Amino acid sequence: MAGPQQAPHLHLAELTASQFLDVWRHFDADGNGYIEGKELENFFQELESARKGAGVDPKKDNLGDKMKEFMHKYDKNADGKIEMAELAQILPTEENFLLCFRQHVGSSSEFMEAWRRYDTDRSGYIEANELKGFLSDLLKKANRPYDEPKLQEYTQTILRMFDMNGDGKLGLSEMSR
Repeated sequence: MAGPQQAPHLHLAELTASQFLDVWRHFDADGNGYIEGKELENFFQELESARKGAGVDPKKDNLGDKMKEFMHKYDKNADGKIEMAELAQILPTEENFLLCFRQHVGSSSEFMEAWRRYDTDRSGYIEANELKGFLSDLLKKANRPYDEPKLQEYTQTILRMFDMNGDGKLGLSEMSR
């Protein structure tokens, strides 16, 4: 005879940095930096669909209650919307480099200090090679192993996330997002 049944849950593989960005952009349809309103509804509908696919009986759980519970757990600043750092805590991201990135430049003074340190040519921009140096130092500081292809992927992902005008470098206003 089988032991006590446990509720099935999703077994998600870790997402690469690039895959995480694709998920983010899928749900942050308006590109404003938050998953909110209709985007949040779509997020929960897809989550519910995934739960059904995993064998969770939707009749046993009230989606509205689950949404409230979810938001209470993950919406750390209780603003009713999901930010990128909050989503990074939800999804199993590889090495969770986004949280590492955010923690390293938490305050505006730390951000400006990092900006000055890595804008080595004083151009007012962080070019890809400078960004790569920043990410390398960040990963070392966090004791996270990486190789050259992974560092390149992280660099390209950060550029895809923040390089709004597509010039291959980050301006101060882009990076401050």
